[in-house]
Amino acid sequence: MTVVRWVDLFSRKSQRDLFISSVKYCIQEKGLNVYAYCIMTNHIHLIVNSNEPHQLSDTIRDLKKFTTKAAIQEIINGKESRREYLMEIFKREGENDPKNKTYKVWQTGNHAIKLYSEKFTWDKINYIHQNPVDAGFVKYSDQWLYSSAQNYAENDGLILDEVICIPQRLITM
Repeated sequence: MTVVRWVDLFSRKSQRDLFISSVKYCIQEKGLNVYAYCIMTNHIHLIVNSNEPHQLSDTIRDLKKFTTKAAIQEIINGKESRREYLMEIFKREGENDPKNKTYKVWQTGNHAIKLYSEKFTWDKINYIHQNPVDAGFVKYSDQWLYSSAQNYAENDGLILDEVICIPQRLITM
């Protein structure tokens, strides 16, 4: 999931916390299963599925819709020094999208990839966890607080209490 124009929305802790809270809600109330994640400043990586496979797209849609509203409210009511800049971008993007009525925070669509083998799955998990290292934020992936690399290193994570093994049936051949 990518913020429109690759805006660094998640450089603010308050925005990261809103997203984490929203994902936790989806886990508890919508049957979302999170296997790996990484919150970067302008995009989010997720390896997820749903207890009801046909509901995954609805859950992601709802997550984007809710986090858009919450992000806008945080920008308006919070201590955001970039308020005018961000609101102008999100408003302009919303006006340019016929499906949108007001503000648009997320780019349309997702870059969904089907996991087709155990090796491919681990390649994707490692890629996700390596993002903050490649961006120069940390030296080691498990140092990035906003990533499931914490869980994979057997530390407490912000979204997951523990690593959930990806069921073999989800890795299609």
